[in-house]
Amino acid sequence: MKRVFLIVLDSVGIGAMEDAAEFGDAGTNTLRSASRGSCFHMPNMERLGLFNIDGIDWRDGVLKPQALYGRMKEASRGKDTTIGHWEIAGCISPEPLPVYPEGFPGEITDAFCEMTGRGILCNKPYSGTEVIRDYGDEHVRTGKLIVYTSADSVFQIAAHEEIVPVETLYEYCRMARALLSGKHSVGRVIARPFVGESGNYTRTAKRHDFSLEPPRQTMLDAISGAGMEVIGVGKIKDIFAGKGITSYVYTGGNKEGIDRTLEYLDQDFKGLCFINLVDYDMLYGHRNDIEGYARALSEFDERLPQILEKLRQEDLLMITADHGCDPGYTVSTDHSREHTPLLIYGKGIAPGNLGTRQTFADIGATVLAALGVKGDIAGTSLIRFEEFGGKIRG
Repeated sequence: MKRVFLIVLDSVGIGAMEDAAEFGDAGTNTLRSASRGSCFHMPNMERLGLFNIDGIDWRDGVLKPQALYGRMKEASRGKDTTIGHWEIAGCISPEPLPVYPEGFPGEITDAFCEMTGRGILCNKPYSGTEVIRDYGDEHVRTGKLIVYTSADSVFQIAAHEEIVPVETLYEYCRMARALLSGKHSVGRVIARPFVGESGNYTRTAKRHDFSLEPPRQTMLDAISGAGMEVIGVGKIKDIFAGKGITSYVYTGGNKEGIDRTLEYLDQDFKGLCFINLVDYDMLYGHRNDIEGYARALSEFDERLPQILEKLRQEDLLMITADHGCDPGYTVSTDHSREHTPLLIYGKGIAPGNLGTRQTFADIGATVLAALGVKGDIAGTSLIRFEEFGGKIRG
C-alpha cells in the first residue's frame, strides 16, 4: 500500500464495554441513540458492513459487506480523546490520566494565577456552554479567567476575545501546560475563547488543544521516521503534541475536515493521512442532541462515496472512533466507555468479519504493515499485506 487514510469519527461508540459500569457508563450506546434521530440515514456505511459488526443487534446488517469490519476494545484505562487516539496509534496507557472531580488543587491554581497575573473563576467540572453562561459576566467585569474541567483529563480556560486576546489565551495555556506535569500531567490544556454579550455568549472556532506528548513511540513516529508523510487533519496535531507529524491542517468542523481529506486524496504522497472529525462529540454528544448527532452522521455518510471514488489501487481507507459520547444518556454529558467500530476498505482487500479485537492498537499495527514500516508499538496487524487480497491474520 502507498497511502492510508485513517478517519476517526470522534465519539461514535457502538456499545458499552464490559467494564463500563466502573466508569459510570453502563448501558451506553452512542450509535444506537443517534439512530433514533429522525434524519439518521447511513446506507453507504451500511454497505461497507457497519451494522454487521459484533454487538450491533438492534439493526440488521447486509448480506455481502464490502469491507473488513470489526469491533474494537480499548485496552487503556480511559475514555477520552487523547488516550483513545494514542491507543489507535499503538500506545496503550495502563494508568488513567489524572482527573479533578473536585477541581484543581491550590498548588496548581495559585501557581497559575501567579504566572498569568489574573485570578480564576469556577474551578470545577462544568459544561462548556453553561460555564460561559454562568461565569461570563463576572469574567468580563473582572478579567478573571474561567478555569474548569470535566470528567476527562482536561484543564480548560475560557475567556472572552475582547477581554483576553486569543493569542494571549494561547500563551496562558502554554503556561498551564508547562505547569501541569508529574502527577498533574493532564491529557490536554484547552483554550476556549468566546464572544458575545451577556445572555448570549457563544464559543468560537478558535479552540486550541495543548496536549501531553505520548510517552512512547507511536505509528506516527515510525512512519515519519521512515521518511514518509504523516498528515494531520483537524485536531490530530494537537492530540499528539505535534510528535511524528510532518504536515497538518486545522479545520472548523466536519465539512471542512471532509473537504481537506478529498484534497489530500488528489495529492501524490506516500504515508498516512490521519483525520479527526470532531462535530459528533463537540457539538452533539456533549449536549445530548440526538437529532444533531444523527444529522452529522448522515452528512458524513452522504459524502463517503466521494472519498471511495478517489481511492487509488494502492490506497487503504480505515474508519473508526476513539470513545463514545452517547447523546441519549441523560445521566451524563461526558464521554462514555464504549467499543468502537472499525471498517477497512481497499480495492485489493477481501471483505470479512474481524470479530472483536482486544485493543485499538491493532489499527496502528495494521497501518504500519500496510506501509511496510517497522515500529515498536502495541497491536497486531489485521491483514497480511504480502498476500494479494489482504487475507485476515488470525
